[in-house]
Amino acid sequence: MGGHSHHCHDHGHERDDFSRAFAVGIALNAAIVVAELVYGFIANSMALVADGGHNLSDVLGLMVGWAGAVMARRSPSPRFTYGLKKASILSALINALFLLVAVGAIAAEAVRRLLNPAPADAHVMIWVAAAAIVVNLATALLFARGRASDMNVRAAFQHMAADAAVSAAVVFAGFVILWTGHRWVDPVMSLAVAGVILWGSVGLMGESVGMSLMGVPSGIELDEVHDALGELPGVETVHDLHVWPLSTTETALTAHLVAPEVASTDALLNAARTMLHRRFGIEHCTLQIEREHLEDTHC
Repeated sequence: MGGHSHHCHDHGHERDDFSRAFAVGIALNAAIVVAELVYGFIANSMALVADGGHNLSDVLGLMVGWAGAVMARRSPSPRFTYGLKKASILSALINALFLLVAVGAIAAEAVRRLLNPAPADAHVMIWVAAAAIVVNLATALLFARGRASDMNVRAAFQHMAADAAVSAAVVFAGFVILWTGHRWVDPVMSLAVAGVILWGSVGLMGESVGMSLMGVPSGIELDEVHDALGELPGVETVHDLHVWPLSTTETALTAHLVAPEVASTDALLNAARTMLHRRFGIEHCTLQIEREHLEDTHC
């Protein structure tokens, strides 16, 4: 016995375009990177250089994130029938890799400095890191409104917020050096910076790898989706249910609904589409209605 298939796509609203936020963020952070690296070497401060290296990784990450966001908005083509939506997932993954590379470089140099402490100019550390705090907080605010709905934007927000905290730690290290004169404070703070970066990047790495492998997006429980579809009027069973990310903001679903006695398949499909969008934020779904459970119906 045949079935009835239906594709549902919700295009009722456009995704926010954060192109301007990415452009401004890149410009501001590139300027602070130059300042931190130059004055870090002048002041002989590894903590300041480490913060500059961290900000450099974020500039690269913002560039990749911007490219991913632009590519994700490309229209579908005969070759890429979903467009280039997965580019935003790949950009988040590359972003996480940038952070891990930065952690290794900063930690290695910090250990070397810890074994061979050198004096640092605390006054330069404090003023330059304070400027970095202002820039990082301003950049984070540019991405604040999109952090809940887009992993790519959330990655940018988290990096900028973390940078502000890291720069604050460098300011603190500068004051400690002024008060105590201890040379080891600078490399120890560099190791703390590396730890903060590592802590923030692990979650992003795990989520982006999972999405790259088409895992169910975080925030969606497959059993809950299954039960919600099964509770629709007329649905007897649900099978061949699949949920995967199309991008960092969009989720796709396919499922077969066994509904032997349903009076109107169109009404059922509309109810399913509305429920999936409202409860789970799923905007791309392909549903097949069956009057009986058909075996081996993968297609």
